[in-house]
Amino acid sequence: MLKEFRDFLLRGNIVELAVAFVLGVAFGALINSLVDNLLMPVVAMIIGKPDFRELTFTINDSVFRYGAFLTDAIIFVFVVAAIFFFVVKPMAAIEARRRRGEGEEVVPDEERRHRELIAAIERSRA
Repeated sequence: MLKEFRDFLLRGNIVELAVAFVLGVAFGALINSLVDNLLMPVVAMIIGKPDFRELTFTINDSVFRYGAFLTDAIIFVFVVAAIFFFVVKPMAAIEARRRRGEGEEVVPDEERRHRELIAAIERSRA
């Protein structure tokens, strides 16, 4: 039973998943630091404060903390933007360069769709 457990833990997928999880946590901390320490101060410069969590209103003794939602929404937008501009776009550029280096033709999406449409029309005529 211990041998089976050891074999299970040493499978490539489990180890790769564990490494990916640890890297994901570390990367998440890095992105959160970028947003909290570099982007939210820009919000503070423009609006006057980086955190709206104390903004509330009360109806029948129920406190609605709309400021917390507003702050979390701003942080979410900044996190998504940081991931898009600092990870997704650079990785796409690296992948395009790698493909070009392999001699594979890099075709913009719109041109590729046009070529596929023309090919489909020609196939339907045949």
